[in-house]
Amino acid sequence: MKGMHKLAFILLVIGGLNWLLVGLFKWDIGMLFGGQAAAISRIIYILVGLSALWEIFTHKTNCKMCEMPSGKPTM
Repeated sequence: MKGMHKLAFILLVIGGLNWLLVGLFKWDIGMLFGGQAAAISRIIYILVGLSALWEIFTHKTNCKMCEMPSGKPTM
């Protein structure tokens, strides 16, 4: 589980930075791999999306930052 959390976090950071680049400069990281139609770009986009879903559904059980000293989640 810890490994999946780290992988999902890394992919979410990549996805977030990609959206920042798209918003600021209209430049997509996927263009490095042949654009949105390229298979590798689509795989990366799918992995980032799956990472977001993974974090949504497992965040409360994995995140120590969201727990109060009493051990109860703050959210």
